[in-house]
Amino acid sequence: MTTDSEVDIKEAFQRAQKGHNNKAKLVASLNSRYNKLEDKTLFHEEFVHYLKYAMIVYKREPTVENIIEFVARFATSFLSPPKTEEEEQQQEEEEEEDEEDDHPFLSFIFNFLLESHKASSHAVRFRVCQLINKLLGSMAENAQIDDDLFDRIHQAMLVRVTDKFPNVRIQAALAMTRLQQPKDSDCPTINAYMLILENDTNAEVRRAVLSCIAMSPRTLPKVLKRTRDIKENVRKLAYQVLADKVHIKALTIAQRVTLVQQGLRDTSETVREMVSSRLLPAWLLRVEGNVIGLLHKLDVENCADTALETLKAIFKGTLTEELQQNRAQLDNRKLIPVDSLSCENALYWRALCEFLKAQGDDGEEMLEQVLPDAATYADFLYRYLKVVPLLTEEQRADFNQLELVMTKEFISQQLIHLIGCLDTNEEGGRKRVLSVLQEMLALPQTPSSLVSLLTEKLLTLIPDDHRRIQTVAEIISDVREPIMEAIAPMDENMSRRHQVQLAEVKVSIMEAKQTLEDSITAQDFSRAAELKDSITELENRRNQILQEVQESCQPADKEIRTEKNDPETLLRCLTMCAELLKQMGIKTRIGPTISALMSSLVLPSIANAHPAVRNMAVVCLGTCTLHSRELAKAHMVLLLQIAQLDEVKIRISALRAIVDLLLIFGFQLLSETAANLTALNSKSPDRREEDAPAAEEKGDAPEDTAQSILMMLSEFLDSEVSELRTESAEGLAKLMYTGRISSAKMFSRLVLLWYNPVTEDDTRLRHCLGVFFQLYARESRAHQEVLDEAFLPTVRTLMNAPATSPLAEVDVNNVVELLVELTRPSALIKPSTNTEEVCVHDYLAVRICGEMLKDPTAPEVRLYTKTLSNLELSGDGTVKKDLQTLLQQLVQEVKDRISLRGLEKMIGQLADSKEQAELLSPSALQPLDVNTDEAAADDPSKSAKRAKRGTAGQRKVCAARSGRKPSRRAESSEESDGENVPESVPQVRPSRRAKTAALEKTKLDLNTLINQEAN
Repeated sequence: MTTDSEVDIKEAFQRAQKGHNNKAKLVASLNSRYNKLEDKTLFHEEFVHYLKYAMIVYKREPTVENIIEFVARFATSFLSPPKTEEEEQQQEEEEEEDEEDDHPFLSFIFNFLLESHKASSHAVRFRVCQLINKLLGSMAENAQIDDDLFDRIHQAMLVRVTDKFPNVRIQAALAMTRLQQPKDSDCPTINAYMLILENDTNAEVRRAVLSCIAMSPRTLPKVLKRTRDIKENVRKLAYQVLADKVHIKALTIAQRVTLVQQGLRDTSETVREMVSSRLLPAWLLRVEGNVIGLLHKLDVENCADTALETLKAIFKGTLTEELQQNRAQLDNRKLIPVDSLSCENALYWRALCEFLKAQGDDGEEMLEQVLPDAATYADFLYRYLKVVPLLTEEQRADFNQLELVMTKEFISQQLIHLIGCLDTNEEGGRKRVLSVLQEMLALPQTPSSLVSLLTEKLLTLIPDDHRRIQTVAEIISDVREPIMEAIAPMDENMSRRHQVQLAEVKVSIMEAKQTLEDSITAQDFSRAAELKDSITELENRRNQILQEVQESCQPADKEIRTEKNDPETLLRCLTMCAELLKQMGIKTRIGPTISALMSSLVLPSIANAHPAVRNMAVVCLGTCTLHSRELAKAHMVLLLQIAQLDEVKIRISALRAIVDLLLIFGFQLLSETAANLTALNSKSPDRREEDAPAAEEKGDAPEDTAQSILMMLSEFLDSEVSELRTESAEGLAKLMYTGRISSAKMFSRLVLLWYNPVTEDDTRLRHCLGVFFQLYARESRAHQEVLDEAFLPTVRTLMNAPATSPLAEVDVNNVVELLVELTRPSALIKPSTNTEEVCVHDYLAVRICGEMLKDPTAPEVRLYTKTLSNLELSGDGTVKKDLQTLLQQLVQEVKDRISLRGLEKMIGQLADSKEQAELLSPSALQPLDVNTDEAAADDPSKSAKRAKRGTAGQRKVCAARSGRKPSRRAESSEESDGENVPESVPQVRPSRRAKTAALEKTKLDLNTLINQEAN
């Protein structure tokens, strides 16, 4: 190659660094120079020589990125342009063109890159993968490469997707995009992609794979799983990929419902926006914009709430004019004809009306166009509800009939919900709606599934509590004791006498008629006339006897009430009673009417043989006792007995009632029933004294009484029934958060339950406890002290767990990190203003040192040493002195080298911070900006969220790592609670021009290196 050509390549690389240069002209100029050369070897070597300068730079500098882009465009410029349809039809010419596609320069570049992909420098590996990605991406869609080259690229990238540097893995994954073969059931690229989605710890790598993975029945479940990823950016991209690449028909109904449900309820606003603005419009486009058709793709009967959320999200992004056009098949009466009613359009009608109602004055005008007046709608609802059939037991066995009735009940529920959107300010319309609701509740053929909803809507139309009680009590009376006409009992002797007389008259009439026929035959007409008169008298006598019999069977002129005690009637009455008690104000006192319902309906139903009746009776009893302290005292023991002895569902209802009573009235409620409770607990099976937590009571109730209640709740935590275990844990969390109890041992039990692999599938329990830990620890310093006391018992339990116990699988390091994060002073919502208060971490450090001194050779000493280094210690001189003394003792006792290094480092940090504190004058101290502190340290709530999503016993509390930073700042004499920090030196803010000049100086320029090498 000549000297001119050397300058040309060098100049091309120098000009390519600048973004404003026209790379197309640069590529064309160098391409023409290359084509003129006969010997291409020197050109190849020199080109690669200058390329290496860019490949050793790992940082994404603009100059380097421009060179990479230039190289990719130049290398692919030798390929033939995209083929036309005529060229593709000519197979012979295609084969000849295939041979021409492998250009020498392109092959040389690929060979060079593939030889370099195993370089020790991560920068070179990164640039190799990036260049291969750019080269393959710059080729035409129908471009072809040699099979051997394909395999070599494939093998190299499969190695690089396992690189330890995330950026290398990202570029390798992107480079394999065009190497996928979705139709191949054993495609190595797709297998690697699926493995990365499942196991790669870096979120950006998972995002890169999501963006390029091909959709197929194999890959779809993996993409769906990423919608539950721990990182919101990954979840957002997963929804975007599903919206752009996956047809709604490719998803099952369960998958569609789960996607919408999780997406619209996601904790991240950006994810919810992605579902609303991309996924749902994409699905609508697939069904030609038909919202009712989209509802057909969802299971609206079983997931009505999800369907409602979906419709509201669609309505928010729809113009008002379009909403007016899609009015759910309304007729001129603004009603859907009964024959046209379906689950989908009834739900759509309800969702549209509720959406417009929520708009206030803006949606009022349109609401009048889609909903009739109250009286018209009440008549429509009455006509529909009256024809809903009530199936017998035999008819319920027929699946078709059962499905039809369930559909009608679902439609009825949506129509009843629409009552809340009606304009009931007009007196006539409101009265008509009230009368319809009362009549439907009193009808025996009204399905039981509608009773609760009908009662709720009835009570919302009656604002006064006393009138509500009176109305519902009258309906319950009509249902349970319907008015029937009284029938007087017949006298058996009189009835028999009438029957004998009637029989004699009938026989006489038959004999007279026979004699009359004989007389007429004998032509004895005078005798015939006498017999005719005799027959007339006998018929009159017969009519008289029949009238007497009819009068004796007529009912008396009075009505009586007959009490019905069948399970269906009792359940209906109890449902109305429970809904009434829920809607009543908590301060409304129990009057005579409610007392009568309690004595005549609720309490007798608790002993009913039917489980559903008993359960509803317990719900009524628990709700009623919330309104009266006296009732609560009287029935607390009964609820405790039910919570231990009945069926699971009924026990859960009783347990909820007990927790609610303790939340409202406290443990003082038990002061008058202590003796009964003691006797009850002595009979309880499997009672273990060691499980009784040390509860601090907030009132005058005896300590053993409170412990007996908590002991029962503690035993439920070990129950094999997951529902009972969850309810008990939730109740204890509520009692601790509201301050009714304060127990370190109970908190330790809840932490162990949360980490226990046995509860891995109990989503509600995990979610409840995960939220509780954060709220409880951040609420007050007193709560953090409870966590401080629970720290060592929790660690001891996990360390001493036998190998057969599920707790043996729990990662103790993760539990320790969580407890340290929760007890950080910076985690408090309202930090303590008392500067003399000793930090909770100071107490914890002393406790840990004491525990280590008990057995310096124990295996957990290394864990405790690591924990000490993560604590936020205050700047209190006395505490530091005590800690230094304890640490010096530990250095003499501990033999483990790793632990010794940690302890010595801790002693040095304490000494350095003490010296710095002496150098700082009091006048140089000022309060720390809270916002700055929050920006510097991670929010500990993230650690619990990450921990919840982890697998059992192996959860990641990522905030623990970032939490070390404030502790290191504390080592330089800053107080852990952020009270005092050295005043920063004021700095002059630079101008925009100065910033631009400084930014230019930081940009990388390869010209210096190139020129230096040339010289």
